[in-house]
Amino acid sequence: MVARAYTVAFEGVSARTVEVQCAVTPGLPAFSVVGLPDKAVSEARDRVRAALSAMGIALPSKRITINLSPADLPKEGSHFDLPIALALMAALEIVPPDAVERTTALGELSLDGSLIGVLGALPAAMTAAEEDRILLCPRASGAEAAWVGACQVIAAGSLMDVVRHYTGQSPIAPADPGEVRSDSGTRCLRDVKGQERAKRALEIAAAGRHHLLMIGTPGSGKSMLAARIPGILPPLTAVEALETSMIHSLAGLLDEGGISRARPFREPHHTASMAAIVGGGRSAKPGEISLAHNGVLFMDEFPEFPRGVLETLRQPVETGEVMVARANAHVRYPCRFMLVAAANPCKCGYLTDPARACTRAPVCGEDYIGRISGPLMDRFDLRVEVPPVAYTDLDLPASGDSSDCVALRVAAAREIQAARFKTGEGMRLNADAEGAVLDNIATPDAAGRALLGRVAERFGLTARGYHRVLRVARTIADLAGSDSVTSYHIAEAVSYRLVGIKEGGP
Repeated sequence: MVARAYTVAFEGVSARTVEVQCAVTPGLPAFSVVGLPDKAVSEARDRVRAALSAMGIALPSKRITINLSPADLPKEGSHFDLPIALALMAALEIVPPDAVERTTALGELSLDGSLIGVLGALPAAMTAAEEDRILLCPRASGAEAAWVGACQVIAAGSLMDVVRHYTGQSPIAPADPGEVRSDSGTRCLRDVKGQERAKRALEIAAAGRHHLLMIGTPGSGKSMLAARIPGILPPLTAVEALETSMIHSLAGLLDEGGISRARPFREPHHTASMAAIVGGGRSAKPGEISLAHNGVLFMDEFPEFPRGVLETLRQPVETGEVMVARANAHVRYPCRFMLVAAANPCKCGYLTDPARACTRAPVCGEDYIGRISGPLMDRFDLRVEVPPVAYTDLDLPASGDSSDCVALRVAAAREIQAARFKTGEGMRLNADAEGAVLDNIATPDAAGRALLGRVAERFGLTARGYHRVLRVARTIADLAGSDSVTSYHIAEAVSYRLVGIKEGGP
C-alpha cells in the first residue's frame, strides 16, 4: 500500500505542491527519504521516528520508503517533517488515508512530538486554497495561514493532537486570523524645521511612488525627513497587504501571525552585502528590495554602498521584480518599492558649506557623487538639495503642514491614480506608466511641451529622464486636482530633475 500526503516547496513567493508518498514493504528494516531532499529533509526520518516513539508508536521491522514527488524538484526546509509523519501514519493505518490526502501539511517536529512553527505558512495556505485542500500546520503558524480565508486551517500543537483530530477523538477548531497590527508613533513632518522644498519633494514622491535622492551636508535632516515618509503614505490595500505579507512570511517577519497594513520601511546599513539587498544566499531568500515591496527602501549614505550593490538596483527599480539566479535556484521576487536615497555632497560632507570649505573642492564632490553611476542617477525621478539649518532656526515654531494633512493629499492623489489605472496592464501608480498610457495621461499643454523641449535640449535629458519628468508632472497635477498637465507642473517637475546635472548632459 502507498499512502499519500501533500505539502509544498517554495519557489520565491509561490508554493509548489509536493506529493509525499510512503510505502511500507517487506525487506530489511530501513527508513529512507528520496526525491532530491536537502540535509534538513533527510534528517526528518530521525525526528519522525523519535516523535512516534514518544507517542508509543513503534515502527514495524520493514522497509519504509518516502518519495517526494516531483523527484527533480529540490526540497529544502524542516517543514517536510509533518507531511512525512502523516504519510507514514496513513500507511500504517493510524490515521485515515483519505482524510490525509485532502490535506496540505507543513511543520517541524521536535523529538517529543510537539510541532514547531515554520516559515511560509501564508503562501502554503494560498496553494492549499487553490487545490481545495485543508491546511494542517503548527499552532504557531495558524494565525498567519488563516489570513487567506479561502481554505480551512487546522493548527495543531503536537503530533498527538493531529492523530486525535483525524481519528475524531478531539477535533481541532479552525484557526482564526491574527490581529491587524497598527503601527503607532509615526513621526510628524512638522518636527523638521525648515526644509520646505524637501518636504514638498517627499509629498510628490509618496503620491506617485517616485524614486527620490536627497543631497545635503551632515545633520541637515535627510534621515529625519526619510523617517517621516511612513506617516504620509496611505495604508496598504487588501491586495497589497497580502502580497507584502507573503514575502515577509518567507522571511519570518510576521509576529504572531499578525498582518500590518502599514507600508514597509526598510533601511539597510551601507555595509550590507549584495545578497542582503537583492536576495540570495543558500536558499535564495528575499532581500531588502523585496521586503520593501509596496513600501519604501531608504538607503542612507548611498555612495558608501559597494558599487556592485548599487548597480544591481538598476533593473529592479525599472521592472518592479528581481530574478535571483543561483547555481541551484532561479527565483523571482516582486520588488515594487520607492527608493529614497540620502548622500553627502562629498566625502567630508561640507562641500557647500562656506564656513567649512573643503580643501579638495570641487574634485572631492565630483569623485564622491561620481560613485553613483550615470544610469543609476538617471533613475531618480526627484533630486533635492537639503541645505543645513542654522541653529538659530531651531527655536522657531514649527512650520508647514503636519503629516496628517500631507497624508490626506497623498491619499487623494493615489485614489485618482487607482481609478486611472483600474484596467491598466499591471500599472497602479504614475511611476508605472509607460508607452501609450503615459502619452495619454501626461501629455502637457503647448507651453509645457515647449518648456520641456528646451530643457531636454539644453541639459541633454535622456529618453528615460524625459519620461520621468512627465510622470512627476502628472503626479504634481494630481496633487493639485488638475485633469491636465500644464507648464507649471512641468516647471516644478523639471526643477527636481536638474539637481546634480551639468549643462550638456546628465
